[in-house]
Amino acid sequence: MTRSSKRMYYSVMDSPCGPLLGIVDEDGAVVRIDFSGGRSSRQMEEDLADEVLHCLRDEERTADLERQLREYFAGQRRSFDLPLAPRGTDFQLEVWSQLREIPFGETISYGTLATSLGRPNASRAVGAANGANPIPIIVPCHRVIGADGSLTGFGGGLAAKRTLLELEGVRLEAERQRTLDLG
Repeated sequence: MTRSSKRMYYSVMDSPCGPLLGIVDEDGAVVRIDFSGGRSSRQMEEDLADEVLHCLRDEERTADLERQLREYFAGQRRSFDLPLAPRGTDFQLEVWSQLREIPFGETISYGTLATSLGRPNASRAVGAANGANPIPIIVPCHRVIGADGSLTGFGGGLAAKRTLLELEGVRLEAERQRTLDLG
């Protein structure tokens, strides 16, 4: 994320995937959710300060985001009704919009996602846009998997992707079989 003159607010919350840093803009729209990637909450805040101008810690302004994420992790929420303000190219925004159409507890392949966008030969471009998604979980990029059912890259790490999919009741048979074959 580049520096912005618009005021932003953040909070850090615990989750089954480790600490999450959520950012909303001054209008209350979700701008970003970051996984810790092994960083402490404090390190996440320090990294944010280096990256985003005018970002203040404010649990009150991020309360709706935190509440809906907690409900999701508790199995009490299947979709989110928060305003979103992702920043990206027109193509990325198109991919991220399509990601929101993937139902809770279901997965699709990158190829299927590309085809649903009318671009059947754009699997790699779709994968790149998926990887650039600034609002994971709410824009459920974790629901996109390899054509063979295997877990593939995820900004929060494959363990977090597995946790999110299992929380949604997705059976990861291909991934389990691949693990068994390697074992």
